[in-house]
Amino acid sequence: MQVPEALKYTKDHEWLRIEGDMATVGITDFAQHELGDIVYVEISALGKELQEGEVFGTVEAVKTVSDLYLPVKGTVTEVNPDLEGNPEFVNQDPYGKGWMVKMKLSNPEDVAQLMDTAAYSIHVGA
Repeated sequence: MQVPEALKYTKDHEWLRIEGDMATVGITDFAQHELGDIVYVEISALGKELQEGEVFGTVEAVKTVSDLYLPVKGTVTEVNPDLEGNPEFVNQDPYGKGWMVKMKLSNPEDVAQLMDTAAYSIHVGA
């Protein structure tokens, strides 16, 4: 299981890659393994400002549908266009081609409350 060093993580298994006041968000390698083969990704929050913990979309796997939660308050500015035709990117490359949204952080300091690699690894028992 991959848990890249440069990212921040949530207890709900989302990751963030921070670049200034912008962040790229996706689900972790652990989460995609737990879900199994992902067949559909629906993002419903483009252009919306959401609070921490609000649902920004769903991931549908063969046996289940799971909500996606925004890790910190911000505005969804971009959705990964490649996931519409290639939801398997989330399974194949969750930290690369499988990213889900980009967002503008309302308060970049909110990121400090998220887990680092060591804390997330403990959280998932890795």
